[in-house]
Amino acid sequence: MKNWLKSLKTRTPEEGFDLAIRLSQRGVELTQPSEEIRNVLRPVYSRDPNSLIAASQVIATNFQTVAAANDYWKGEKWKSKSADRE
Repeated sequence: MKNWLKSLKTRTPEEGFDLAIRLSQRGVELTQPSEEIRNVLRPVYSRDPNSLIAASQVIATNFQTVAAANDYWKGEKWKSKSADRE
């Protein structure tokens, strides 16, 4: 396995959420390394509400991990431009 994860640190919560999704996708790839099998299974689980909820739970767990690694983005530097308009 190559060194693909350099750090859990991100500049913003949005980048942290993107990282959480990538972590979740990587977990699926390592669990089922065959892209062909994943492609066969995708139509089944992509229409199953329980599978979608389970996937969301995995992403949420990974986001909690990333958020903790980033000290929950304390401070004002990360605020998005949309937050400035409110």
